Amino acid sequence: MKTRTPTPHVATPVKPVVEKRHKGAGEVRIIGGEWRRTKLPVALKPGLRPTPDRVRETLFNWLGQSLMGWRCVDPFAGTGALGIEAASRGAAHVQLCELDPALVAQLSVQVARLKATNVHVLRTDGVACLKQLSASSVDLIFIDPPFDGALFEPALQAAGQAVKADGFVYLEAPFAWTDVQLAPMGLLIHRHLRAGAVHAHLLRRIA
Repeated sequence: MKTRTPTPHVATPVKPVVEKRHKGAGEVRIIGGEWRRTKLPVALKPGLRPTPDRVRETLFNWLGQSLMGWRCVDPFAGTGALGIEAASRGAAHVQLCELDPALVAQLSVQVARLKATNVHVLRTDGVACLKQLSASSVDLIFIDPPFDGALFEPALQAAGQAVKADGFVYLEAPFAWTDVQLAPMGLLIHRHLRAGAVHAHLLRRIA
């Protein structure tokens, strides 16, 4: 009787597990102005989604390279990239509003590191920040809240009141807004760009 030689067991190679980094981790850089090429840290926070370099570059091309003397508000500051970019390009006063205490601390560190005396960090809710602004008092407002929240409409409503007649509102959203949707806020589309899943809008007040 023949005996069967046992087939040697061959171990299946185990692929190394690669831990996926949260999309919010890393750094963003200032594109232009006094602090050009300066890197800002991006905290590992769910929902934190810095505006891509390409989109910020296009936005400031739309606005003009110099924001000398402008008053700007970034009510959902996060990394501070939008507001600090504006300050780097000459804005006279930039208000960064952020509710998360860790992000507020990080923003304060970066502002101190840059000696950015024209940038002021305030811990507060973004919509509340906008509602506290005087009517027609701001040259540029950045509306870039978490995409999964319900903050767009109240933020745009408040921004429409706070922005100057010749000022701008920047809106970053997961879908394209229309003039019909924006009309109740007193705003209309001046420029629009789609970059992947991001829709960037530059808005003006309705005359």
